[in-house]
Amino acid sequence: MREFEKEKQIRYYWTTMEQKIKNYVGWATIFALVVVSASAWMYAGSFAKQVDPASMRTFSVSGDGKVITVPDVATFTFSVITEGGKNLGDLQEQNVEKVNKAIAFVKENGVADKDIQTQQYSVEPRYQYSNCGVYGGTVCPPPQIVGYTVRQSVLVKVRDFDKAGDMISGVVDEGANSVSQLDFTIDDPTKVLADARSQAIEKAKEKAAQIAEAGGFSVGKLISIDEGGYYPSPQYRNAKVMNETLGYGMGGADMVAAPAIEAGSEEVTVTVNLRYEIK
Repeated sequence: MREFEKEKQIRYYWTTMEQKIKNYVGWATIFALVVVSASAWMYAGSFAKQVDPASMRTFSVSGDGKVITVPDVATFTFSVITEGGKNLGDLQEQNVEKVNKAIAFVKENGVADKDIQTQQYSVEPRYQYSNCGVYGGTVCPPPQIVGYTVRQSVLVKVRDFDKAGDMISGVVDEGANSVSQLDFTIDDPTKVLADARSQAIEKAKEKAAQIAEAGGFSVGKLISIDEGGYYPSPQYRNAKVMNETLGYGMGGADMVAAPAIEAGSEEVTVTVNLRYEIK
């Protein structure tokens, strides 16, 4: 009898413990689910804000930065155009000789190899057309090649402005019969753009603080920043020449006067747009 009671107590004890364990596991599972759900909700909310900033209370401001600088490089293009008959090899030899003399001249005046670039080389046939039509079954003969035109263009970058005018007149003396696209630019605009960008960001920050103060709220964290930089495109200038011709005939010109070269200044502008959270 005593053994039966003892066994009954043992079974009751283990049944009670098993129920308690199940209860603990159940509550732990519920708690874990609540924590996971809350974390997922918070992550989803945070992710939604990152994906769609419009879902947040935000405002945006813009600022412009401007830097006036003096160009440090002048560039121009000279061409040698050679026209003649059907002896193409002779025309090419004449053209190359004049171009090489012009290139040797600019090198002798301090222009480095890296600042000389061939931009174009072309050979084009010249045709003679018959002045007739199709009348009474007569058909005009096809156009006949009567000669060729050889053209070679070279870009020169001059870093010493004091020599720019002499360079332009000198290549003409050496045989170039076309000089064009005189331009002044900044060789490395990185620092100038950085200065303009810093100005633009500071102005945008000041504007954000003013808007927040006027609107009665605080500026929150920076959500995004966009830049719309503007750097002046090449502005081709005409050199002022003291004589009447730059030698646009086939043989260049005799003693071309050096043109007056003025670089002027360039304005570099950078625009930034900042978006902030409203606190």
